[in-house]
Amino acid sequence: MSDKKIKKPKFDLNVHTFRLLQQEPFFAALSRRIHKYPTNAIPTAGVCVNKSTAQFEMVYNPEFMEGLPDNQKLGVLMHEFYHIIFEHLTTRLPEGGMSKMWNVATDLAINSHLMDKLPEQGCFPSKEGTPFEKYPVGLSSEAYYKMLQEDEQFKKEPEDGQGEGGEGGQGEPGDELGDYNMDSHDGWGDADAETRAMAKERLRDAVEKAAKEAASGKGWGTVSSSVKQQIMDMITPKVDWRKVLRYFVRTSQRSNKRSTVRKLNKRFPYIHAGKKITRQAKIAISIDQSGSVSDQMLAAFFTELNTLSSIAEFTVIPFDTEVDESQVFVWKKGQKKTWERVLCGGTCFNAPTKYVNSQNFDGHIILTDMEAPKPVRSLCQRMWMTDDNGKTNPYFNTQERVIAIDIK
Repeated sequence: MSDKKIKKPKFDLNVHTFRLLQQEPFFAALSRRIHKYPTNAIPTAGVCVNKSTAQFEMVYNPEFMEGLPDNQKLGVLMHEFYHIIFEHLTTRLPEGGMSKMWNVATDLAINSHLMDKLPEQGCFPSKEGTPFEKYPVGLSSEAYYKMLQEDEQFKKEPEDGQGEGGEGGQGEPGDELGDYNMDSHDGWGDADAETRAMAKERLRDAVEKAAKEAASGKGWGTVSSSVKQQIMDMITPKVDWRKVLRYFVRTSQRSNKRSTVRKLNKRFPYIHAGKKITRQAKIAISIDQSGSVSDQMLAAFFTELNTLSSIAEFTVIPFDTEVDESQVFVWKKGQKKTWERVLCGGTCFNAPTKYVNSQNFDGHIILTDMEAPKPVRSLCQRMWMTDDNGKTNPYFNTQERVIAIDIK
């Protein structure tokens, strides 16, 4: 046997990825779509957006990864993938840009889902003996960021005669948080807006394919229900409720034609009279006045109606279990209104539907939280405007269009 020392092959994470992710089908499917490269330029691991290709990449120090037990190798993989899924590299950057506080805030949000899968140097909410032991588990990056900014233990006062940061200063608040960075966040935010937008589209496509594989029977592994909902929200096409509302109003318009000699007939000029066409939508807007309908939703809806009043006239019908006809009013074309709550009872959709059926309207829009039984049939086209919860968890099922209002 030769005494010559055999050189140990360099650790290759790609060789181990499939085995590590066997119990995590969603992450396994996502992993196949992310390039992984070894490097000695960082001490641990990290993810970034390649500025040339707009692709997400994971880089890792092979010695660091090789020295971890398998459950922690798995945790590091999932941690880096969560950074990508939660869009920490693309759209969710604080106004002040990258900072150590933001780095730690994103790690706290992710590690809430990986409490027993990561190396000790990671930062964990509620972990005893760390600066974060009073931080609750399961918050968003933004919530942790706000907590860190307000935390007295991370507020440094500059010494006399010295400024904050820069030469001779005390550095940025939270410098001591560097001890709790498990991975590298170098390069976040370096790509330009166009590159980040391209990367975000590719991310959505990769996450959508991974989610479809998981939903097809392979399962989601340890992905929590709350994260699963975030993922589904990310890949679900967003409908611009304002455009839908405008389209509904325009398609509800009916035409009135009358003959007039003052308009030229294009087919038979000077032989037959022309036709003058006027279009006006007769739209009913029924507004649920029950207390469960939020003020934010009412305010957002009225703001858009103020815009739409430039093209149409509405009849506004406040209701709870009944329609109070003394509160019904016509929103004249071109008028501006402010929202107000005039009733405060329960909810019955039969009341506004029967009222509208008796008045010969062209279209009927109901603003509500969908928390009441299914109403009688509408004699005109009807559309429901609600919030995200009302759309995903309605009290009843309907084939009519239900649109969620974005009230963020």
